Amino acid sequence: MAQEEEQLGKAVDRHLIRRLLHYVRPYRGTVVLATLAAALQSFTQVVGPYLNKVVIDRYLFPSPESHSLLSGWLPSEPFRGVAMVGTVYLVVLAVGFVLDFAQTYAMRWVGQKSMYDLRRQLFAHLQRLSISFFDQNPAGRLVTRVTNDVEMLNDTISTALVALFDDIFVLTMIVVVMIRFNWQLSLVTLGVMPLIILATHYFRKAVRESYRRIRLLVARINVFLQEHITGMAVVQAFNREERAYREFERINQEHCDAWIAAVLAYALYYPAVEFLSILAVAMVLWFGGLRVMHGTLTIGIVFAFIQYVQRFFRPIQDLSDKYNTLQSAMASSERIFKLLDTPVTLQSPEQPQHPAAMPGRIEFDHVWFAYREEDWILRDVSFVASPGESVAIVGHTGAGKTTMISLMLRFYDVQKGRILLDGVDVRNWDVQELRRRFGIVLQDPYLFSGTIAENIRMGDPRVTPAQVQAAERDANLEEFLATLPAGDATELRERGAGLSTGQKQLVNFARALAADPSILILDEATASVDTETEIKIRQALDRMLSGRTSILIAHRLSTIQRASQILVMHKGTLRERGTHQELLHQHGIYWRLYRLQYKDQEITAAGAASAPVPEPAH
Repeated sequence: MAQEEEQLGKAVDRHLIRRLLHYVRPYRGTVVLATLAAALQSFTQVVGPYLNKVVIDRYLFPSPESHSLLSGWLPSEPFRGVAMVGTVYLVVLAVGFVLDFAQTYAMRWVGQKSMYDLRRQLFAHLQRLSISFFDQNPAGRLVTRVTNDVEMLNDTISTALVALFDDIFVLTMIVVVMIRFNWQLSLVTLGVMPLIILATHYFRKAVRESYRRIRLLVARINVFLQEHITGMAVVQAFNREERAYREFERINQEHCDAWIAAVLAYALYYPAVEFLSILAVAMVLWFGGLRVMHGTLTIGIVFAFIQYVQRFFRPIQDLSDKYNTLQSAMASSERIFKLLDTPVTLQSPEQPQHPAAMPGRIEFDHVWFAYREEDWILRDVSFVASPGESVAIVGHTGAGKTTMISLMLRFYDVQKGRILLDGVDVRNWDVQELRRRFGIVLQDPYLFSGTIAENIRMGDPRVTPAQVQAAERDANLEEFLATLPAGDATELRERGAGLSTGQKQLVNFARALAADPSILILDEATASVDTETEIKIRQALDRMLSGRTSILIAHRLSTIQRASQILVMHKGTLRERGTHQELLHQHGIYWRLYRLQYKDQEITAAGAASAPVPEPAH
């Protein structure tokens, strides 16, 4: 994904434009009206100089060669004539203001509505993608897609789409009117166009490269900030502030330099176009002045030409700027649509199966799984967790314990074998219905902004306030809530900032229980809590596990000694299974894990071995 930031893409890609216009189509009526308003507003910009020409040639410096479309409507008396033309000019300006407001507001409205629809679709799609996608794509870049890239498309729709036609209308009408006035003077005026085209070509090339770098560096800044703000505790704990600051300063400086390069291009281009427009005015004054002195041209036409020249170069500048906006929009839309085109690999089947009964039986049937190709994390794993049974999974780090949980919840699909829930392959379940069967508590407690009750309910309409209170009671959360003025209505900041890890974990336990799941998963749920909180959790475990199938993953073997079945994983394979006492008697991997945590006399007291305990194998 890093390489895709480097891509420039086409300046105009018809396929991408068609896809982009799909989001505008529901508002096409508004776009048509805005385009019509832009066309009429461009007409008002042409009328002003023409009215000035009429006043000069008819009343200020009357010329027998002068004629206009208004000749039959205007009085011969100068004062009344100038007043009438002035009134018409004011009306034209007022109409132009209304039309400009209408098309600007309409297109801003269309842009916001279209991007609202696109952002909604993007977020909905992100939520449906598999966890493996997020393993491979940094969160900062995904945030850039939904924010910066969508905002770039918004700018294109709201400012460039109709304004592009507006500029073309204005240029076309100005050229037509100038040629109608005097074609020789028009050729003199347009004589600077080759220089304008040359300046525009170099401007677009320079800005295109600068914008490419800016897009790349914005994504890098987002990734860096997301990574370091989320991990600020680690940054400070390891005294990495100075190094992180230097790294950010380097990226920030590159971003600044890229913008300065773009600013330099603008600073050179706009004065160049302004200079060429003044040069064109000077040529009109020189050539037109000579014609006026020879009596072959009127002062009004020369004056009108000067105004038209000034208005002619403004749309050219705008068109160059809009070209760059369109270029950036193509790159942004390419990345956005690439994200939207990422296939949802884990979907519910068209006709999901429903088991006849739902007691909470889990079966691993010769399961093989690898995150990458055949680098197997699990190898031929088979076991059954009967309804209401408490199954513990232990093993060294990297043995595949958490992966087994992810496969149960179908965050990933197995490559070989199958996982059955109540006799039905998890791949044949409706994904949402499957995950509703589970309540899960992870080692790292994650809370969202909102109240404690909202974090427990998690937006599930089936969870009633009474169930929330029951979950709080079962998780031993009531004592903590009693210390808060608003109880479970207390507002939490991002990720539950302000609460201790233990307090956040108690909220997570209540969350797992609120929907009354038939299967409860505790993945190192007590590993990061203090002793007092662990005692509270242990006191609540009997209530929490009663009547439910439970899967317990723990490094602290003291928390799983009462499990009805313990599975010992080693390098992706299921090496041992049995109760706590049975595994200790085997003197295998579990016995060695247990001995590492407890003293020899504790093993003896547990009745693990009557003979002297040998040294653990290495």
